[in-house]
Amino acid sequence: MPKTIRIAASFSRHSKKIIKRTPELNESIKKTISKLIVNPFDQTLHTHPLKGKLKGKYACSLTSDLRIIFRLVDDTLYLLEIGTHDEVY
Repeated sequence: MPKTIRIAASFSRHSKKIIKRTPELNESIKKTISKLIVNPFDQTLHTHPLKGKLKGKYACSLTSDLRIIFRLVDDTLYLLEIGTHDEVY
């Protein structure tokens, strides 16, 4: 369970754009982040490690197409990116 959360500027910027386009996703984003804080590997998040240039980072599912890219370092959860599958990979 992470004790500290750091949010990248790109994550904030893109999440605001997503919420502006689709306001009903606001609650889903909040719930997913809450689950990440409690247990980043909760089965409902479908968390998986990434490969290639994103090695060392993880992705979890927000919807069937939206993903959150994050990194865990010690007790810190870094929220790096949010967007569609094609946007974040």
